[in-house]
Amino acid sequence: MTYRIAVLPGDGIGPEIMPAAKRVLAEVGDFEFHEYAIGAVALNAYGLPLPEHTLDGCRRSDAVLLGAVGTGVQPTDPATPRAEQGLLELRAGLGLFANLRPVRPLRALHAASPLRSEYVEGVDLLVVRELTGGLYFGDRGREGSGDGQRAHDTCQYTAAEIERVARVAFELALRRSRARARPPRLASVDKANALETSRLWREVVTRVAERDHPGVEVEHVLVDTAAMRLVTEPARFDVLLTENMFGDILSDEAAALAGSLGLLASASLPALPRPGRPARGSLFEPVHGSAPDIAGRGIASPLGMILSAALLLRHGLGLEQEANAVEEAVERAVEAGLRTRDLGGTDDTEAATRAVLSALSDSPGRRTR
Repeated sequence: MTYRIAVLPGDGIGPEIMPAAKRVLAEVGDFEFHEYAIGAVALNAYGLPLPEHTLDGCRRSDAVLLGAVGTGVQPTDPATPRAEQGLLELRAGLGLFANLRPVRPLRALHAASPLRSEYVEGVDLLVVRELTGGLYFGDRGREGSGDGQRAHDTCQYTAAEIERVARVAFELALRRSRARARPPRLASVDKANALETSRLWREVVTRVAERDHPGVEVEHVLVDTAAMRLVTEPARFDVLLTENMFGDILSDEAAALAGSLGLLASASLPALPRPGRPARGSLFEPVHGSAPDIAGRGIASPLGMILSAALLLRHGLGLEQEANAVEEAVERAVEAGLRTRDLGGTDDTEAATRAVLSALSDSPGRRTR
């Protein structure tokens, strides 16, 4: 089967690292790549951070692969469109509500983690973040002036919004349990001792667990406790489910465990794929951003982009064997000595890409030509 992939290189280092993902994908399957503009590139060419033809192309694709969005320079006029708006509009336009960020520090890079090796040993967790509700999308505003000026942001969730992301998290907990031969576990993170939205969150997650997933071990954790435990005992977590702002913060904290943002990938989904039925329009991107300070120099690490392609295979297309092959190739390349500059080495973008492709060439997940 040939899959249609919308490719959005975007800004900064995005156009430099995107070819690595395309080359790796071509080794494990059949893909048609269709390139579209987003972010500052789209603003310059079309006057919009997300042109309609880009959104339409993404909707007609089996999955979307994004490089990075943003230039690091914000317009002084609030009415001026920002490059980053393109990503927010894309998420809304594709109906993406569940953001996944896996964190599994590679053994060969434990020394790069800010935590001692014994703390990161065995860490293999997945943050599932609700992406369309909460403070970031509630009513907001300012009023008054001078010392009397006030601002407000509103946090709001419906039971339906909570339930749909909870269902994704529970299903992923079950899939991870089967793949890792261990009991399924899920930690739901909230602030139910202080916030009404968190009390509703806890009620809905509890109802979904008791009604549909009694075999999953569920723990309700206050967000401040979760933040502490991510540093003191991160290996105790498997799947962390949380709301938008908490997930934004906790996923970056968890990312630090890996030693470099350049190693991390993310997925944003409108649903979970089933065998033979892709979750059309899912979005996959590295965590590190556009890094304009190193753009154009050919030194950016492509590993986060390549691992985003692995997530595309797994969570966008349901191709587990191929996803495993790509992830294992990255790990073998690092074990063999691959070190990009963010990891204290000298390997550039092309050298890192070739190292992963070489490791992939011996993988059973590589397609037969």
